[in-house]
Amino acid sequence: MAMTRRARSIAGFGAGFAAVVIAGSLAWVMWPTLSDAEDKPASEPSAAARPAEETARVTQAAAPALPDPAQAATTAAVPEASPLDGLKISSQSWRRGGLGSKALITFTLRNGNDYAVKDIEIACAFARRDGSHLTDRRRVIGQPVEMKSRKTFTRLHVGFVNVNADKAKCALVAASRV
Repeated sequence: MAMTRRARSIAGFGAGFAAVVIAGSLAWVMWPTLSDAEDKPASEPSAAARPAEETARVTQAAAPALPDPAQAATTAAVPEASPLDGLKISSQSWRRGGLGSKALITFTLRNGNDYAVKDIEIACAFARRDGSHLTDRRRVIGQPVEMKSRKTFTRLHVGFVNVNADKAKCALVAASRV
């Protein structure tokens, strides 16, 4: 009899202690944190709230009087085209490998650039039969693709996918010049 009463009191203590820990954790998480935004003064009013002559004065003061020759040269230079501009996937297909959880992608890359491209990153999105999104997988291909050529990559392992994956669509993400 004394043993069961003692077991009940210990069990009651454990449940009470657990309730206090849970309540304390919730209070700690829910307690609003102090924000550093309260210390900062209000920002300047927007241009829409300012009078027109004040806005004109601010823009004239902000504009440089004489353009810097070095700055003019950099703005006049034509920006380089991205290696992705001339690179595209012309055909793609996929199949399962291993015990059905590996995604093996076969695709052909066409390089229309005037230079070779390497470190090509592809992103593949997998979907169910009804078209709903399942997962994304990325892979970097270190092999170069020569200029004005095409290269086929067969059964490239891009990662493990859900067993419900039925469709795959791959896109180019990044590439670099050789």
